[in-house]
Amino acid sequence: MTKRVLPSNASVATQSDGARLIAPAASRNSDALCALLAKMAPASGLALEIASGTGQHVAAFAQTLPDLVWQPTEIDPERRASIDAYAKDISNIRPATDLDATSAGWHEAFQEQDLIVLINLLHLISWSEADTFLGEASKALSPTGRLIIYGPFMRDGALTSPGDEKFHEALVSQDPEIGYKNDTEIKARLQYYGLQLIQLVEMPANNLAFVAQRPKT
Repeated sequence: MTKRVLPSNASVATQSDGARLIAPAASRNSDALCALLAKMAPASGLALEIASGTGQHVAAFAQTLPDLVWQPTEIDPERRASIDAYAKDISNIRPATDLDATSAGWHEAFQEQDLIVLINLLHLISWSEADTFLGEASKALSPTGRLIIYGPFMRDGALTSPGDEKFHEALVSQDPEIGYKNDTEIKARLQYYGLQLIQLVEMPANNLAFVAQRPKT
């Protein structure tokens, strides 16, 4: 599968010190996401972050949850360099690796993950790509692993704020296959792939976080 180029207004980052990049969105939501993970993530084990971007998030997550070993992933080599720069002095972050999580089969290289985290990506890819990600993530989780997905979503098929309407329209105008996904469809696909939604968390700026895991036996 060809790696998707994200829309120009969707993933903005500027140069900081050395190889480090700064994304304003990551700066804004980092504290809220760390608080979410502190409450909902397993305390220890293997953690896989999909589409780690600049590396700001994984650096903050690794310090919030020091007993998790974090594997950041990113398709953009410049951003992988930024991730590694942020992770330089953080012992529980592995070197960033190249991963296109919209391609089939990637779970084979990332088995038994206790946590998989995806931040702000589903609205930037097509529904078929999002479905591929969900299926692959379900296969990569350990039997007690958790999947946490954060971002902007429709509620019951509706956009619920003027800002969401504007952003969704801008995305669709650049690529009609992308845009906000419906929360009810995400719930249905999680269930289809054998995952139980244990909590749907309202987050700042009208975002949602899905927290799912395999049903306990």
